[in-house]
Amino acid sequence: MTQGAGQEPVVRTATLRDFRVPPYARVPVQGRTEEPPAGHPGTLDEIVRPVADPTLHLGLGAASRVPLTPPVSLSAAVPGHPGNAFPDDELPEGYTPTERDLPVINRGDTVQVRVDPVPSPAPAPASGEGPGPLYVVGDVHGYFDELVAALREQGLIDDNGAWSAGNARLWFLGDFTDRGPDGIGVIDLVMRLSAEAAAAGGYCKALMGNHELLLIGAKRFGDTPVNSGAGTATFQAAWLLNGGQKHDMDRLQDVHLQWMSRLDAVVEEDGHLLMHSDTTAYLEYGSTIEDVNETVHEIINRNDADEVWDLFRKFTKRFAFRDDAGPQAVQELLSTYGGSRVVHGHSPIPYLLGQVGTEDGEGGSGPGVDGPHVYAEGLAIAMDGGVTMAGKLLVVQLPLHG
Repeated sequence: MTQGAGQEPVVRTATLRDFRVPPYARVPVQGRTEEPPAGHPGTLDEIVRPVADPTLHLGLGAASRVPLTPPVSLSAAVPGHPGNAFPDDELPEGYTPTERDLPVINRGDTVQVRVDPVPSPAPAPASGEGPGPLYVVGDVHGYFDELVAALREQGLIDDNGAWSAGNARLWFLGDFTDRGPDGIGVIDLVMRLSAEAAAAGGYCKALMGNHELLLIGAKRFGDTPVNSGAGTATFQAAWLLNGGQKHDMDRLQDVHLQWMSRLDAVVEEDGHLLMHSDTTAYLEYGSTIEDVNETVHEIINRNDADEVWDLFRKFTKRFAFRDDAGPQAVQELLSTYGGSRVVHGHSPIPYLLGQVGTEDGEGGSGPGVDGPHVYAEGLAIAMDGGVTMAGKLLVVQLPLHG
């Protein structure tokens, strides 16, 4: 498979300031042909505003940047709920993820428990009873080559990209597309490995990430206005703002949509509660894992744009586990759904460690991510290595040792 054929080079970013609307946002989507006037500011008001302009679109020049929210210190964050970086009294009513919400974080704001994964040999094919070793994969975001290299390094696939791990169990934590060059290639690979792993006595499964919800919404609803509570938004505009790739949209097929729509939101494996987002918003959808997954599937199947948008918005919340009340938030999830540790993606480890987000970091070698980030008194494991900002795409075996 090739990465992003025919697209402009993808430039990874190392600072918060550089989370901008990328050049591919200039490409019309779903038949849109209008171009913005010169000097178009590209502010959030162009994306979330009252329904007044039927030509709502996002078309920014390569140098245009989306205004960022001001840095938010950890001391300003609300402990525990609502599971994101903003205090309730500072949130606009109906806050939506069409606004950047990754703050500048100083090192030391989050308490880390250092646990180094022990390198292990390639898992052997099934030779007896019982499940095989358990592996998890962090956010991929379209970086197909990096994913293939990481899976091969762990012995999960061979040189031809075929499943070679026997009865091993592999879980992807969501966010397959957007920002990187070949999101559909990533989905195709995961779908193929699912079949090959099952045939070998193991399995390869995936969870629903907020970017899966975003892509489903952009394809199904496009420019249909949704009620964000703070004006009007559209899935298409949010998809572009958050790294949507036209090349992915062009190749998106019904089989991909059906597969994404059936993904579970949360599972428990070997005492690990696996979920995409570091938020307590899952608690709003059910008191058991089965209830949460059933509710999420029902919302997607009802095909109501406002309902899917609200689900997407809540799954975009983050940082519920990072401050002093983080362990309590994790314990609430564990006591409700089971397990002894939460394993999540979504929030890049470089932000949790304060390795990016300052102007001084620009032009450096990128964040140094060696492995998962264990924090919240050892109760949470962050798996998004920040591959979109020259970090690392993480594939690790659980449990961690050290």
